Amino acid sequence: MRTARVQCPAKINLNLKVLDKRPDGYHNIESVMQTIDLFDYLTVSMIESEKNEITLAGESKDIPYDKTNLVYTAIKSYLENYCEKPKKVLVYFEKNIPVSAGLAGGSTDAAGALYAFNEMMDKKISSEELHKLCATLGSDLNACLLGGCITASGRGERVRKRLYNEYDISLIKPVNLGISAKEAYTKFSKKAASGFYNDTRKNYVNDLEWAVIDDYKELQYIKEKYPSAIMTGSGSTYFSLEEDFDPEEGYWVKNGLQTITYGVKIV
Repeated sequence: MRTARVQCPAKINLNLKVLDKRPDGYHNIESVMQTIDLFDYLTVSMIESEKNEITLAGESKDIPYDKTNLVYTAIKSYLENYCEKPKKVLVYFEKNIPVSAGLAGGSTDAAGALYAFNEMMDKKISSEELHKLCATLGSDLNACLLGGCITASGRGERVRKRLYNEYDISLIKPVNLGISAKEAYTKFSKKAASGFYNDTRKNYVNDLEWAVIDDYKELQYIKEKYPSAIMTGSGSTYFSLEEDFDPEEGYWVKNGLQTITYGVKIV
C-alpha cells in the first residue's frame, strides 16, 4: 500500500467580476484569488486490486462520503483515464474549511486528492495534464493546485501567477448560512438582467456579493458592522485585510490567518 498526506489550502477572492454568460451555461469571470493558511488535510492510500474501488471517510458531518463528493469524481476520473491496472483507493478527510463558504473547500480537496494520487503514481501525468484534468472537474481546482496569488479567468479554470503580497487575513461566516455557486450566479443573472439597483454594483469588489446580499440579513449585518469586509466567492464568508472580527454567537470567526505562496502539497 502507498499513502500520502496532502495539505489543501482555502482560497479567497480579492476581487471578482462576472462577465458574459458562456454557451456551456457558466459565466466568464475575472478574479484575483489568493490561497491562505487555512487547510483541510487528506490522507490518500492506494493498493492494487481486482477492480477500481474508492472509499471516502472522515469525522466531519458537513460533507458526503459518497459519489457526490468531488474528490470521488476526481479520483474516478484519474483511475479511468490514466491507470491501466485497477486500484483500491481510500481517502480520509480532516476537514477544517467550512462548506458552501466561498473558500473552495470542495475544490481544494479534489485538487489535493489528484495531486497526492499522481505523486503516488510516480507523477504518471505532467503538471500540465493535471491542470487539464482539474479544469474538467470544476472552476476553482486549478487555482488551488497552483496556489499563491493568481489571476483566474474563463470560468475560473485559466490561471496564472501574480506578484505575491503578504496580508493578514480574518474570516467571518454565518454558521447556518451556506450559498452555492449555482444560487449566487443565478441571482446575479436575474439581478443584472432586471437592471435592479445596477448602479450599486460598482460599490462592490465582488459582483456575487452584490447579487446575494439583499436576500440575507446575516450578510447585511456583517457589511454594516465591517464596511471594508469583502465577500469571497459565492459566499457566505467575508474576509478583511484590515481588522479582526469579533467572536459572536451564530458566526464562525477565524482571525490571524496569512496569505501563502503555494497550493496543495504533500506534508
